[in-house]
Amino acid sequence: MRLLAALALLLGTAASAQPSDSIPLPEHPRPDFERAEWLNLNGRWRFAFDARDEGERLGWPSGTATFAHRILVPFSWGAPASGVPDSADIGWYAREVTVPEAWRGRRVFLVFGASDWRTSAWLDGVKLGEYQGGYTPFSLELPRDVSLGTAHRLVVRVDDTPHDFKLEGKQGYGKARGMWQTVYLEARGGDPLEAVHFTPRTDLAGVRVDARLREPAPRDLTLRLTFTNRDGQPTVTARIPRGATTARLDVPLPNAHRWSLDDPFLHEVTASVTGEGIVEDRVRTYFGMRTISVANLPGTTYPYVAINGKPVFLELALDQAYHPTGFYTFPTDSILRDEILRARRIGLNGLREHIKVEAPRKLYWADKLGVLIMADVPNWWGQPDSLGFREHEVALRGMIDRDYNHPAVFSWITFNETWGLLTKVDGRDRYLPETQRKVASVYRLAKSLDSTRLVEDNSVCCRRGHTETDLNSWHEYQPGWEWERLLDRFSDSTFAGSPWNFERPWTQGRQPMLNSEFGNVWGYEGSTGDVDWSWDYHRAVDAFRRHPKLSGWLYTEHHDVINEWNGYWRFDRSNKETGFGDLVSGMTLNDLHAPLYLAVGAPDLSTAVRPGTRVDVPLYASFLTSSTAYGDSLLLRAELYGWNALGERKSYATTTRRVPYRPYLSQALAPLPVTMPNEPAVAVLAVRLEDAGGTVLQRNFTTFIVEGEPPADATLATGERVRVARVPAARVADSRWSLKQWSILDGLKMDGAGSGFFEYRIPWPDGLDARQVAGATFLVEASAKRLNGKDRDSTMKQAGDYMRGGGFHDPSANPNSYPMTGDTKFPSAVTVRVNGELAGRWELADDPADSRGILSWHSQLRDRKLREAGSYGQLVRVPIPAAALAAAARTGQVLVRLEVDDALPGGLAIYGSRFGRYPVDPTVLFLLRDARPAATPR
Repeated sequence: MRLLAALALLLGTAASAQPSDSIPLPEHPRPDFERAEWLNLNGRWRFAFDARDEGERLGWPSGTATFAHRILVPFSWGAPASGVPDSADIGWYAREVTVPEAWRGRRVFLVFGASDWRTSAWLDGVKLGEYQGGYTPFSLELPRDVSLGTAHRLVVRVDDTPHDFKLEGKQGYGKARGMWQTVYLEARGGDPLEAVHFTPRTDLAGVRVDARLREPAPRDLTLRLTFTNRDGQPTVTARIPRGATTARLDVPLPNAHRWSLDDPFLHEVTASVTGEGIVEDRVRTYFGMRTISVANLPGTTYPYVAINGKPVFLELALDQAYHPTGFYTFPTDSILRDEILRARRIGLNGLREHIKVEAPRKLYWADKLGVLIMADVPNWWGQPDSLGFREHEVALRGMIDRDYNHPAVFSWITFNETWGLLTKVDGRDRYLPETQRKVASVYRLAKSLDSTRLVEDNSVCCRRGHTETDLNSWHEYQPGWEWERLLDRFSDSTFAGSPWNFERPWTQGRQPMLNSEFGNVWGYEGSTGDVDWSWDYHRAVDAFRRHPKLSGWLYTEHHDVINEWNGYWRFDRSNKETGFGDLVSGMTLNDLHAPLYLAVGAPDLSTAVRPGTRVDVPLYASFLTSSTAYGDSLLLRAELYGWNALGERKSYATTTRRVPYRPYLSQALAPLPVTMPNEPAVAVLAVRLEDAGGTVLQRNFTTFIVEGEPPADATLATGERVRVARVPAARVADSRWSLKQWSILDGLKMDGAGSGFFEYRIPWPDGLDARQVAGATFLVEASAKRLNGKDRDSTMKQAGDYMRGGGFHDPSANPNSYPMTGDTKFPSAVTVRVNGELAGRWELADDPADSRGILSWHSQLRDRKLREAGSYGQLVRVPIPAAALAAAARTGQVLVRLEVDDALPGGLAIYGSRFGRYPVDPTVLFLLRDARPAATPR
């Protein structure tokens, strides 16, 4: 509860932007390894491009050259936040620096958080050194006799020339060019600490501490550790003998406060090195008292990732970790923190930082807020040669060394989808046995560097498998209707000794089996563009929870990027709307991520049924928690409600049932019998799982399409009797649109873009005497209709390598796309005329697509293509003027014209009874005179 309160406070105070006149990212970049005396060098630097690589010959290291640009460090050149366009592969930076007088007697270092790729630095024309590698920190020492209190010319050259072996990951989404993490000066002691690593004991009653010095000790030194937020602030010491560079301590910490997702407590430590004649070096750091292991799901033999010995069902998101203005670098620390908070806010327990070594402050916020991290090593895009593996090893070693103390990090992923590991043989990409053996050796290297975490050799995809690994993960992008069948097969194939998902001669052991990428972004032919993902996501998560061998899943992705739009949020971090709360009051994404989960209904999420039939609705309990707070049972509340062919919302039935409970229960329950409505309808079975006190623990739903012939005569819920006349949405008598007109699935939906009109001729019902008619209403489901990129007549072609930023950059251009409902609305307005009489004007708020478009999803063909899936409209009820009604009686037809004029040319979509949200065709309801309810006596 303390963490939830803190989350609410932090969410309310997240900053939106960095003031333009301040130093960007002023916070210390390494809360896990922080010296008190440091000077942030972020801000405006002079900058010049060196397209011909002649800066050194021209004397630029001296800092006297005129650099034409001003760049904002630490943003990559080319990123909007930097203020400098991307114009060359080599860039030079220059500024003045002053070492404070107070640092006298101390060693001074220039520290780079990360700089891509080959970095060199000079002070007053004297070269300090250079470093090759784009993702991990390095430091260069200033001369020992550097003058204090006076300005010096600092010049930095960064060469980011492309090489096939250079680690890039997905920098096609926005390159990391030059200094992209905080750069600073730092005062250190006489023999500075390079690392202090904390390894909790398996019994969590103490911690092993491994310290490493920058240089061999010139004489016997003392390492002192003070645990500053533990009662009594205990201090322990160890001797570092002359000539040694390392020291190890085993520190008992009885009853130590443990780190967990619900209580992410951090032990704060001050480490110092002292000795006779040696200036003290002092570092503030921290660690989390927790273990990562593999444990069986209780009551089963299914291995799961465990924290402190307790199995955790992993619910993660792929985090491409890009910002629209800063690319790899986020503008402020609060925005960076908000990325972690967003994951917590929707109920996720982890992120996979995708093929990018993430900034330490983001890992710090994951530590503080209790979000697990899978950490990827970036890939190169060339062949699997020694140059690529050498670059990879530098990044792997640097990442593990830097991030060892972050308790949030539970696994290292050394490769992704065999990128950089394929060899061209006879024109085909081959994952050669010698490369597989090399990958296995990299796994062993990572384990030798860190035996406390899980290591995955390759996050596998495309039917290429594992070698040596601690995780048996796989990527699968599928339509929602495929998941149940696939997970049946994957579960059946997962057991010790199985070769499934492994390269020969390797086989499965006791690795947890989990999905490590999914989403409908690639589940459909040619990918999806921006679509409603909520329906397929719901189907997938239901299926995952029905297969307990699966120890978790990882959704693609946290937020959209330039050519992938499957995120929980858009690239600008604006919201997407799932529609869940309209279908089940209070339901959010958190309900699909709840530890106590009840999967409801058939795998397809919508089932066609006949009126009045009894359906035994499947129920599956997935209670993946150790909590004993719920007794032995919970309460299920269910309501069947929906909309009929007259557009009426009705509640058809309610029921309650006790549901058995025990920790880690995962099994099918007795089905829930439900009787369907005795009329055509779209019905929603909304369920709530409650504890004994009435607190809702989880919400879910399934839907039914009750098929049948709609009535020609009906009694409304008000008691009024009506005669009904309707025509299919496709039966347009006349139309004209300024931009385009077309239909979906042979007329299930009619689209008109721009300004224009649709006209319908609805016959007067046979045998209906006009004298019986007291009034009439025209009923239609309609929405605005924007012209998406895919709907334009011009041919659009994907360009470039999709995984490196190619493809469509218009979210609506992909043939499958239909942008999901979001914060930005696309309104229109429709004027309705009936038999020439003005009936009124109605605002159409948006052109939405989400889970409320039940019929649109139900009608999709299973051919791996999407046709405006999830789109729907609003019910428009148009009172027909008396004059228009009289004209209809004379002419034998109701002529309805729906117009969008050029004052607000937002288009118009008309939905038929098998598309959209409501089972309604364009309909006229004739109210019969003898059907009016009797007046209530006063």
